[in-house]
Amino acid sequence: MYLHGHHDSVLRSHRWRTAANSATHLLPHLREGMSLLDVGCGPGTVTVDLARSVAPGEVVGLDSAPEVLEEARAHAADAGVGTVRFEVGDAYRLPFDDASFDVVHAHQLLQHLTDPVAALREMRRVARPGGLVAVRDSDYGGFAWFPESDGLEEWRQLYREVAAALGAQADAGRRLSSWVREAGFDPDGVEVGAGTWCYATAVERAWWSRLWADRCVASGFASAALAHGLADEVALEQLAEAWRAWGEEQDGWFVVLHGEVLARA
Repeated sequence: MYLHGHHDSVLRSHRWRTAANSATHLLPHLREGMSLLDVGCGPGTVTVDLARSVAPGEVVGLDSAPEVLEEARAHAADAGVGTVRFEVGDAYRLPFDDASFDVVHAHQLLQHLTDPVAALREMRRVARPGGLVAVRDSDYGGFAWFPESDGLEEWRQLYREVAAALGAQADAGRRLSSWVREAGFDPDGVEVGAGTWCYATAVERAWWSRLWADRCVASGFASAALAHGLADEVALEQLAEAWRAWGEEQDGWFVVLHGEVLARA
């Protein structure tokens, strides 16, 4: 189960993502003509950017949600990128032969899976020998913000509880290198790093705070919190209000920490 679901408050965040703000660890390694698989591609904004970097190489975007792939196809068509196609698929059973791709990419996927190591083994299987598996995931424990907010601390704690109830891992970023090693990659062929998103301008604060205020009351996160008895509607609205209040702070600053790994197959 995807913790966030596909409410518009979630897709607004996904549509904002590009290779430039979400895959800088991978971009220097891409070359014309490479084949690439993007697992958990969502609405395809990063996928299409990656396709531009490897054109005329074949690119496949894979996601378990058919409805979001319609948006991805429309985005690719609007962008005039014809070297990418989008398919429904399962990260645990990738519908491709062994050694099919030069690059296998996954952004913000492993944190939502109950068995991220199994998914990494599949990514390694479909990567060609010497090919690259690139993963990036956020780490909620590493998020930082100013001013201090008890409401946002409560939100982070609830998010971790919801993730745990679903068998997922909110603090995935710090675990990526461990998962990659467990999946059988040679440690000598693994590069580990970190990246951030920072929201500090008035426009960025307004966008990020409203997005999360909406998620607190109307998204897969909200539904799971209610279903597992971890919060009620009043508590969720209070968290939404904490996000709105932070968004109004003149000196508000929020940093999202990501773990990043590049692993040779």
